[in-house]
Amino acid sequence: MNKFEVVLLFSPDLATNLLKDEIDNFKKKLEASSAVVVNHEDWGLRDLSYNIIKFKKAFYTFFQIEASGNIVKNLSKDLNQSETLIRYLFVKVKEHQELPTKLKDEKK
Repeated sequence: MNKFEVVLLFSPDLATNLLKDEIDNFKKKLEASSAVVVNHEDWGLRDLSYNIIKFKKAFYTFFQIEASGNIVKNLSKDLNQSETLIRYLFVKVKEHQELPTKLKDEKK
């Protein structure tokens, strides 16, 4: 199993309960792909470095997962169809970093 760190950026227009539903749906997609969620952090509403579409802010969510290598390809198709997801990034790592991350505790 490969180790990945995933960052998802969701639309700032989402209500809290819809954001939670989107995160839960992502977790279900991971489980359906035989992936294991090792850790999960919510980084909250943060400024973007540059505007994406019309957004200046986004809800950031961070996952540490263990999965087979083809998971990125398979999940990308589903993630590209989401209207609430602005951007996502999968990074393959040798070891997961310790949580909580510095970004979680940083002032917004």
